[in-house]
Amino acid sequence: MTGRAARGRRLAAALLLTLACQWAPVRAATGPPAPTGGAGQVVTWAASADRLGEGAAGRGYRLIVHTSVAGSGLRVRLSNAFGDRPLTLDSVRAGLRLRGAALVPGSDRPLTFRGSRAVTLPAGTVAWSDPLPGNVPAGSDLAVSLHTPDAAGPATGHALAMQTSYVGQGDHTAETSGANWARPTGSWWYLDAVSVRPEDPATGAVVALGDSLTDGWQSTPGLDRRWPDYLARRLHSAPASVKGVANEGMSGNKVLTDDAGTGALHRLERDVLTQPGVRTVLLFEGVNDLKAHTGVTAADLIAGYRTIVRRAHAAGLCVVGATIGPFEGWSEWDPAAEAVRQEANRFIRTGGEFDAVADFDRVLRSPHVPRRLLPAFDNGDHLHLDDAGMRALAGAVDPRTLECAR
Repeated sequence: MTGRAARGRRLAAALLLTLACQWAPVRAATGPPAPTGGAGQVVTWAASADRLGEGAAGRGYRLIVHTSVAGSGLRVRLSNAFGDRPLTLDSVRAGLRLRGAALVPGSDRPLTFRGSRAVTLPAGTVAWSDPLPGNVPAGSDLAVSLHTPDAAGPATGHALAMQTSYVGQGDHTAETSGANWARPTGSWWYLDAVSVRPEDPATGAVVALGDSLTDGWQSTPGLDRRWPDYLARRLHSAPASVKGVANEGMSGNKVLTDDAGTGALHRLERDVLTQPGVRTVLLFEGVNDLKAHTGVTAADLIAGYRTIVRRAHAAGLCVVGATIGPFEGWSEWDPAAEAVRQEANRFIRTGGEFDAVADFDRVLRSPHVPRRLLPAFDNGDHLHLDDAGMRALAGAVDPRTLECAR
């Protein structure tokens, strides 16, 4: 063999090794989620994770999410929190949505994980991607495309997206067209957070921790009319440094127990404390604990609130408490639940443990029958809100109360 031929073979072997390293899946770190998505990162979108049906091998997902704060260095957090076996994603991409499942030409690029385009998440873990060069505007529809060759068993995701995303069979993640993404889905699969690096390093975020009222149930689907969406639009133009909004609402969720998804006390670490750039948590939960004759007392609920406040303060976050809205007329309302609601609201308003208060009850209640929703905000079931009610909640949050540093 000549020296030139030997050098050629060595170069070819080195190239093959380099390509193998780029495409071999890396394993996500085990243990609890990392506390940030990276230095200077701020969460621009999030959704609480739960068990979501069964995973399917060879399936792709084009997930549509709406950003709250602009920035560069986009990162995504993938989750196998509820899986019972490793999950491999061999292609993950992000781009701007044009319409439907179609992307803005030239905006879509592959994401890597410690330099690899594939990542394997052991059961119960999450993984942040490497930062992606380029800027992402605030208030834009981002399309995150995933493909998994081997998914099986319990899938992780967010069931009630109030947004249409898309499912395909096979790996079509690199396609700009939406032609191979014909099947709609109303859930977000395997994706639970997106962060960016804002231009102003003083920029922070607020997490809305709540139930179906925060999740957006009964707001208009596909138009981003949940109250945290309205809040994000307010903060975008407000003279405030808090710009990011993470919606960690989960329908049916409770503060104290895990009946419908992981309760607020048990998901605080994953959904709030480990989100990057968070400065404040806005807590709007409790109605599911006290209705339906659960036996929960005001003292029980207040103890749960105090635990959340104590843990958030220990992590350096501030907590804004939101009062529980009225719901007389809902099938599970009774005078006992109303008495608990009133006592819990007195604690939120006057107990002195929250850093600030958003008085959602005052905004939502009818002046004639304070136990009931104002008819203009009632979607018809006397508990959930229409778009006008969602907008009213966002308007009840004083941006200055989110400017908190402990």
